[in-house]
Amino acid sequence: MHIRPILLALGMMTLFLGVAMIPSALIDIVDDQESWAIFMLSAFSSIFLGVVMVLLSGREPGRNHPKEAFLLTVLLWVLLPAIGGLPFMLAGYSFTDSLFESISGLTTTGATVFSGLDSLPRGILLWRAILQWIGGIGIIVTAIAIFPMLRVGGMQLFQLESSDVSGKFLPRVSEIAAQTGLVYLVLSIACGLLYSAQGMDTFDSIAHAMTTMSAGGFSTHDDGFAYFGYGVNAVAIVFMILASLPFAAFVMLARGNPKPFLRDSQPRVFLGIILISIVILLLYNEYGGGTAIFYDRADALWATSFSVVATITGTGFTNENYIFWGPGATAMMLILMFLGGCAGSAACGLKIFRLEITFRTLLAHVKRMTSPNRIVPVRYNGRIVPDDTIQSVLVFVFLYLVSFVITAILLSLTGLNALTAISGAASSISNVGPALGQILGPFGGYQNLPETAKWICAVAMLLGRLEFIAVFVVLTPRFWRG
Repeated sequence: MHIRPILLALGMMTLFLGVAMIPSALIDIVDDQESWAIFMLSAFSSIFLGVVMVLLSGREPGRNHPKEAFLLTVLLWVLLPAIGGLPFMLAGYSFTDSLFESISGLTTTGATVFSGLDSLPRGILLWRAILQWIGGIGIIVTAIAIFPMLRVGGMQLFQLESSDVSGKFLPRVSEIAAQTGLVYLVLSIACGLLYSAQGMDTFDSIAHAMTTMSAGGFSTHDDGFAYFGYGVNAVAIVFMILASLPFAAFVMLARGNPKPFLRDSQPRVFLGIILISIVILLLYNEYGGGTAIFYDRADALWATSFSVVATITGTGFTNENYIFWGPGATAMMLILMFLGGCAGSAACGLKIFRLEITFRTLLAHVKRMTSPNRIVPVRYNGRIVPDDTIQSVLVFVFLYLVSFVITAILLSLTGLNALTAISGAASSISNVGPALGQILGPFGGYQNLPETAKWICAVAMLLGRLEFIAVFVVLTPRFWRG
């Protein structure tokens, strides 16, 4: 195994994270907040560590062997949260809370242990938003450039033609990151400008644009999007959906090629699920015994649409406390937590393409059972899905559900009630953020959880973002042999 290219990538990202802390220091200097020194010290420490790692690596990119890519992917998502939590620790938060908030930020989960957001220094609020914005582009690049090569969870379906094993690993990822990052930046700027046009102040516009396009969900106010008006909520709905669509298709669209969007069934299925969920919840509240109280039907439509989109995309923004909408709405929200957005997006969950392939595999199996001599291939976007891809998808779904069950059991053993444990596990594994119940509901938080429960949720967040298989591969003895 070649360690130098891994060390180079870790060093470059550590250095980058240190530089990213400087804006938080600058805004605290402007606000005359003492926490500016915390960010400057954290930035200097991170930059110094990053430079040392780069120098030790010899700056040799190396080749893109899958073993190195597996290890690099896991190490990045372990090292960066530790560095990202340094300003929180220096600000007086406990090690557990600091690491939890940093993991939640970089995995774009949006679960928070912080309260009193309206009174926190803007430097800390900005750093939370920056963590999510960095995590969002990191997730997208990982899904587009790395997971397809590693054949993780069926992502080989989306392998780019030039991302084969014969090229250089780091340059190839850098090329994909540059193209995707530009689209990500443009959409983030557009989101911020539209927020500002709808009445948000400049700081809130910047912070919420970063946490919207990353499908993260951190807000600068305890009331979340209930703090803002309908116009701001409408902008959020649009950009949460955009953040959950395939970014590779956005890159191709920017080049003048709309075919990837037109060919891929994911966006159509994704939008269809959103519309159906909104209609079901509206009908449930109107005729099915729902207990939600709205001013009028327009208010019901806005609140329902926002909550559905925020939940299925894993963004986790809140403008209504949907735990009071009735048991049917609670069950619907729990299901939406699992579904997620499209492959190659910033969104969370199982991903639409895996749901499609699992469903099509089930239908094909039923057809074979009724006609044993019939050959029934599984097709996706008009192409036959190879058996190894189907196996990869089914293994991922199995690991996803098993990890959810184990996480829920472990959370219940810490003393949490059934609803809190189950929804907390679903929210953490799916990187949604808010869960269900009085403690972890839309306007609740994770600060009152037992410390053990926070660690369980933090590990679940990392597992969910690393698509499970990458972690389990690295933990096997066979990975370290030879």
